[in-house]
Amino acid sequence: MKLHSVLAGTALAMIAAVAAQAETWKLAVTDVEGMERLQLEWGPFKEALETATGDTFEFYAVNSRTAAAEALRGETVDFVVSGPAEYVVINKLTNATPIVGLGRPDYHCAIVVRADSGINTVADLEGRTVAFGDIGSTSNMLCPMQVLADHGLDPINDIEVMHTSRNIAHEALKNGDVDALGSNAGSWLNVRNAETDLPYGFFRILARSGDLPNDMIMVGAHVPGDAAAAVQQAIIENKDSIIAGITAHEENDKYVGMDLVEIEDSAYDYVRSMYSNAGYPQFDNFIGD
Repeated sequence: MKLHSVLAGTALAMIAAVAAQAETWKLAVTDVEGMERLQLEWGPFKEALETATGDTFEFYAVNSRTAAAEALRGETVDFVVSGPAEYVVINKLTNATPIVGLGRPDYHCAIVVRADSGINTVADLEGRTVAFGDIGSTSNMLCPMQVLADHGLDPINDIEVMHTSRNIAHEALKNGDVDALGSNAGSWLNVRNAETDLPYGFFRILARSGDLPNDMIMVGAHVPGDAAAAVQQAIIENKDSIIAGITAHEENDKYVGMDLVEIEDSAYDYVRSMYSNAGYPQFDNFIGD
């Protein structure tokens, strides 16, 4: 009887020890507003994350990128899923760092013109109107502006800049109302491929970027280093289930075919260059907010 009591006590002690090691973390996603959308679109990811780490993750809804930064700085959120442009500013404001990159396939941008426009080089765009997407977007504004700069054109002073939605920019280019558009290449191709009445060679990609830095999971500066490393290791070791959780909802189809990789802050220096060429060299404010 005493032996059973000892064994039972030992088992309870072991369970208590494991429970004591488990952590509860707050998790935010910068481009998803409202708790209902978080649960619907990222709930499977959260469940996979909890299974992989043994920790508990609670959603923390943010209604803007600024709110995410403030929550990290106030230590009310611990981990944030975000994009490259958002990360550069959040890192400057809070010292949060990336732990896992969400490697999106074919994540690059392009400058597109009409094939009959007579525009054959980026230099030919000087003085012309170029349509970009959402202000502050990595792939729909900052990246195509950087592509222009990489080819020797000042995206602030050498062109007329217009911001509009991708579909409107596409229609404007098709009708000759703008001279070029800068966009996420894959997203623009989806719009282009729906134009079944146009000949294949109606548009031409004038220039394109290399693959862009990854979206990421970042960790707040207040989270102990060993705890952040443990979460990082658990995600990498269980990447198949984590990826399945992220891509479970159709809103996250952009991640289909993705990989999860370890990543460092220096991977985002190219994005910092984008901010500078777009006229925001301090990258300490969210463009468009």
